[in-house]
Amino acid sequence: MTDTAAEGLPRIEPSARVLLHDLAVQRERDEWIVGRITTRTFVAMPAAGARAVELLGEGLSVARTAETLRDETGEEFEITEFVRDLAALGFVARIGECPIPDAEPPRASLPWLRPHHVRFALHPVLPVFAGALLAAAVVVLIRRPGLLPGYRDLLWSPHGSLVLLTGAAAGWALVLAHELAHLVTARAAGVPGKMRLGTRLQFLVMQTDISGIELAPRRHRLTAYLAGIALNLSVASSLVLTLALASPGTTVRRLLSAALLLALMPLPFQLMVFMRTDLYFVVQDVTGCRNLYGDGLAYVRYVFRRAVRSLRPGRTTGTDDPSSRLPPHERRAVRLYSAVLVAGTVACLTFMAAVTLPVDVTLLIRAARGLGPGHGLAGNTDSAAVLITLGGVNVLWLVTRWRDRGSRRSAGLT
Repeated sequence: MTDTAAEGLPRIEPSARVLLHDLAVQRERDEWIVGRITTRTFVAMPAAGARAVELLGEGLSVARTAETLRDETGEEFEITEFVRDLAALGFVARIGECPIPDAEPPRASLPWLRPHHVRFALHPVLPVFAGALLAAAVVVLIRRPGLLPGYRDLLWSPHGSLVLLTGAAAGWALVLAHELAHLVTARAAGVPGKMRLGTRLQFLVMQTDISGIELAPRRHRLTAYLAGIALNLSVASSLVLTLALASPGTTVRRLLSAALLLALMPLPFQLMVFMRTDLYFVVQDVTGCRNLYGDGLAYVRYVFRRAVRSLRPGRTTGTDDPSSRLPPHERRAVRLYSAVLVAGTVACLTFMAAVTLPVDVTLLIRAARGLGPGHGLAGNTDSAAVLITLGGVNVLWLVTRWRDRGSRRSAGLT
């Protein structure tokens, strides 16, 4: 057996020096996060691993790195295997005189937007301003509670198609602004970020991949996670203050009320942490978990399989508890989250089966029946708008879901 790895790495001699790509290192609790932001790849390491990366980055040879670690810790380390692992992650640019092929980094959204363009997004004054705006809106609502909109404010026009189309346009504009807030704050922290459509159970969502933000300071991470919620609250607060100046009964007042409700409607969704919403990442960060959703799902599967096997006489439980390998603080968080994951998923799917699906089917059937020469221009327009808007969203959900499933299969994920 030679020192040549199966993936085509050159032979790693003890005297070889390793050139690493530009790596970021961040300490978290008892371990270190090491990663390459351009490829959105990062890994948790013990202190010895982070020290090995530091020594290799300083230009020490493989043998000299091993000797230095042995002198510092009194333990032996297999640096050759460690270098292979780093190469597999795409962290190594060259071993000795042999360059290592590098994969093309993922494409980022708005690549022309540079960190220095949006550095303001991480300025500590910005959350203070957003908080002051929210406090002013709360004071106005306490003094004038009638400004708080209800569901009837969405029906600002007697023409259903107009309400549906303008609501969809305004809603998706707010969704785009919400995701842009994540992208901008992540970009300010040096993380590329990419926006795309995705699905969360029965919901079609816009999501922003900000992988690599884990390497930023905690304040920057939390700012990036909460930027979308902060934008929705800031927009809603501005609309409340504007509503206080608008004349009652006017079209402008009705439009402002509808816009306020659209800005507030996504916020309860963020509480559904079982669907990896913005607040999920805050919880994951605060609890110090590396993959709260993945570990929680693995624990749910383990509990389910154990329950099924317990019903079969003579069968053992089989696999070990996957959470037992986690540190104590992660184990507690994962087990608690697994209960939230099950309860929330069951509640969402039940609501979809009992309410959302019947309503969508009913509206689509009515719209289809409303088409034809006997229903006039207004009737046909309304029916066509419902079919295009509601039907289009459902078709887009199916296409996105199919694409995501294909991506997970090709990546070996579930």
